[in-house]
Amino acid sequence: MSESTATPRTMLLRGGEVHSPADPFATAMVVERGQVAWVGSEGAADAFADGVDEVLDLEGALVTPAFTDAHVHTTATGLALTGLDLSDARTLGEAITLVRDFAAARPADRVLLGHGWDASRWPERRPPRRDELDEATGGRPLYLSRIDVHSAVATTALLDMAPGVRRAAGFEDGEPLTRDAHHAVRATAFAAVTPEQRTEAQRAALKHAASLGIGSVHECAGPEISSEDDFTGLLRLAAEETGPRVVGYWAEQGEEGVAKARALGAVGAAGDLFVDGALGSHTACLHQPYTDAEHTGTAYLDAAAVAAHVVACTEAGLQAGFHAIGDAAVTSVVDGVRAAAEKVGLARVRAARHRVEHAEMLTPETIAAFAELGLTASVQPVFDALWGGEDGMYVERLGAERARALNPFAALLRAGVPLAFGSDSPVTPLDPWGTVRAAAFHRTPEHRVSVRAAFTAHTRGGWRAVGRDDAGLLVPGAPADYAVWRTDELVVQAPDDRVARWSTDPRSGTPGLPDLTPGARLPVCLRTVVGGRTVFVRPDE
Repeated sequence: MSESTATPRTMLLRGGEVHSPADPFATAMVVERGQVAWVGSEGAADAFADGVDEVLDLEGALVTPAFTDAHVHTTATGLALTGLDLSDARTLGEAITLVRDFAAARPADRVLLGHGWDASRWPERRPPRRDELDEATGGRPLYLSRIDVHSAVATTALLDMAPGVRRAAGFEDGEPLTRDAHHAVRATAFAAVTPEQRTEAQRAALKHAASLGIGSVHECAGPEISSEDDFTGLLRLAAEETGPRVVGYWAEQGEEGVAKARALGAVGAAGDLFVDGALGSHTACLHQPYTDAEHTGTAYLDAAAVAAHVVACTEAGLQAGFHAIGDAAVTSVVDGVRAAAEKVGLARVRAARHRVEHAEMLTPETIAAFAELGLTASVQPVFDALWGGEDGMYVERLGAERARALNPFAALLRAGVPLAFGSDSPVTPLDPWGTVRAAAFHRTPEHRVSVRAAFTAHTRGGWRAVGRDDAGLLVPGAPADYAVWRTDELVVQAPDDRVARWSTDPRSGTPGLPDLTPGARLPVCLRTVVGGRTVFVRPDE
C-alpha cells in the first residue's frame, strides 16, 4: 500500500473485509468527500471502479471504524513517550538505576520528568525515597508520577521550587505526595516544560495514536492537570495538522468552570473533575476503610457540589462529567445528578449525556442509577488487566470480596448504560485492541462482555459519549474515520458459548472480528484515515 496524505474526492477500497452493520459480508467500501458513501460486495464494487479517483487493493486486510480513546492526557502521554518510563521496572533498584541513567543522558533538562512507577509490583513494596532520588539525579529537580498519576515522588530540588508545598495538604515527609501538595509540585514541574517541548510531546502522542488505528481522542484537561495554554495549544495543533481528532474537556466547577470551558473550546466542563482520587494511592473515596489502611480515602466534591455543577452545565448546554472511582465517590455523583434532575428535569439531564470517568466501584443500585440518569460510563478495561486478579493491587487495597466487584462491564451493558472505552494514557498505554481484549477476558468472568460489545464501546461508544450517534461505524453517511488491519482469521467471541456458536452461523449476520484470545497476535495497523484524510500508513506497506 502506498501513502496518500492528500484527500481524494473518491476512493474505492476493495479485496478485503469491511466491518459494517450495513452488510456483514462486505468486502469493499467507497469513500467520498470525507464520508462513507457505500459498502458492499466485491462484485458490486466493479461498478464504481472506473468512476473513482483512487482504488486501494486491501489484499485481504480488515477495515474497521477507527478507534476512539475516550480518556487521554495527551501532553503527559507524549512526555512519557519521550521521557523516563518506569512502568517496566521490576524492582526498586532497577527504577533507581533507570533514574540515574536518564539524568545522565539529559544534562540540559531544567526538570527531569518520569512516570509509571508502581511499588505494589516491586518486591521491596515501597516507593523511592527522596534521598535516593537526590543521589541518583545529582541533586537536580525530578518529578516521578505513580502509575495512576494521583501521587508522585520528587527530589528536594523540585520541592524547593514549589513555595509552600511542605505546608500543603497531602505532604507528609518521607511519603509520596498526594492531594494539594501533588498538584502544586506537578504544576511546578510542567511549568518548566518549554512550549516547544510541549508541542513536540503532543505531536508525538497524536502520531503514536494514529499508528494504532485511533482516529479520535478525548482530552481530559483541567486546572489541576495541565494548563490553559497546554489545552488550547493541543486543540490548535489538532486543527492545523493532519492527525486524530481531539475532543477537549476542561474540568472546572460551576458557572465559572462552564464559562471557562466554553471560552477554551471544550465540549464540556467534564473529564477529570475530581470527586476522589485513586485506589493505588489510597485516595479513592470508599464507604468502608481500605483493607491495608485505616481510612476511607479522600473526598474532593460532595453531592451538593456535583448537583450544582450538573445544573450549571445542563442549563448552559454543555456536558458535565466527573472522575469517580471509589464507591462513596460514585454515590456522591449519583446523588448529585439525581438532585440536579429534580431541579432542571430528568429529560434535560438525560439528553445532556453527562459522563462519569473510571467508575470502578459500582453496586447494583448505582448501576441502575446510571441507566436512569442517562450517564455514560467512560471506563478503562486495562485497569482490570493490570490490577485485578487474586494477587493484584485491587485485592491488596480492598480485600478479595470488594475487589471481585470492580469494573462490572457486563452488568453495565445489561442495564443499558452507555460505555465508552479509553486508556487514561499515560496511566495505561494507548492500546485499543488490548483494551478490547481486557474487557472480553476480564479477570472476573461474570464481568466479561463479547468482543463485539467491547469493540463497539471503543469505536461508536466514544462518539456517542460526545453526542454523535451517526459516527463510529462504517455505514453510508458516516464520517470516513477508519483503520486498515493485517490480522489472522476473523471469529466471533462471546462469554456465553451458545451465543458464540449462533453468531458464527451465517444466518445471524454477525460480522467477525480478530481473535483476541490472550496470547493470540493482535492486529497490526496498516493505515488510519480520519475524515477521508490518511493520517498514518505503516512504512513499507
